[in-house]
Amino acid sequence: MDADSIKSMVKDKYGAIAKAAGKKQGCGCSSGCCDTGVSDVTVLSEDYSKLEGYVPDADLNLGCGIPVDSTKIKKGDVVVDLGSGAGNDCFVARRLVGDKGKVIGVDMTGEMIKKARQNNKKMGYANVEFRLGEIEKLPVEDNTADVVISNCVLNLVPDKRKAFAEIKRVLKPGGRFSISDIVMQGELPEKLKTLAELYAGCVAGALQKAEYLGIIKETGFKGVSVEKEKEFQIPDDMLAGYLKPEEIKSFRASGVKVLSVTVIGEKA
Repeated sequence: MDADSIKSMVKDKYGAIAKAAGKKQGCGCSSGCCDTGVSDVTVLSEDYSKLEGYVPDADLNLGCGIPVDSTKIKKGDVVVDLGSGAGNDCFVARRLVGDKGKVIGVDMTGEMIKKARQNNKKMGYANVEFRLGEIEKLPVEDNTADVVISNCVLNLVPDKRKAFAEIKRVLKPGGRFSISDIVMQGELPEKLKTLAELYAGCVAGALQKAEYLGIIKETGFKGVSVEKEKEFQIPDDMLAGYLKPEEIKSFRASGVKVLSVTVIGEKA
C-alpha cells in the first residue's frame, strides 16, 4: 500500500474503534484482531488501572507498553503524546506534570479526537488539549516539549524518518522521548506483510529492530536505549486465515519475532 492508502485504512480502523468505545476492545493496537475473534490471545496492552490519573473511559486497550514509566516526567513539564487516541496516556501524564504543566495529545483520527475531548471535558483539565494532525507533520511549534511519548503508534506511520525528525523538532534542547512500539526480528512472510488487519494491528507495518533504532540514532538523538522488551506471538487462529498449515509450521520454525519495545532517547 502507498502512504495515503495506509493512512486511510488506519483512520477507518481507529475511527471505528472510537465509535465503539465502551465495548471491550482488548486487542492491543488493533481492531483487526477483534474482527477475527481472537482478542483474548492478542492483547498487547498493559494494565493502566492502578496508575494515578487513570481514566477508564480513555483506555481502549490499544497500546503495547506504558511509555510514561520509562521517562522522568516532572511537575511543570510539557508533554506531547503522539497518536493520543481517547487520551489514556495523556491523562496519566497530566497527573505527573501537575497543574503547572501541560499535555498535548495529537491524533489524525477525528473520531478519536472527539472522544478524547469528551473525556477531558468530564475531567475538567484546563491544561490538557487534543489536536487533530499527523505525526509526520505535527501541529506543534518548535522546541515545545520537555517529553514526547507515544504508545504503539509510530509503526503505523509510513515515513518513520520524518516522524522522528518531527519528534526532534518539537522537543526542547535536552528534551527526551519514551516510545512504546512494535518491531520485528526477522522477516514476515509476504502474505502477512500485505494484510490490512495486521497492519492496523501494528505488526505488518513494523520495522526491523536494528533499522528502527538506527533511524532514531541517525536523526541525532543521544542516549538511545531499549528500556523494555517482550515478545508477542501471533496466534495460529489469526495466521490460519492467511497461511496454510505447512506455512504456519514453517513460520513458527523461522525464528521471526514480533517484539514490543519501549525506547528512550534525548535531544542533544
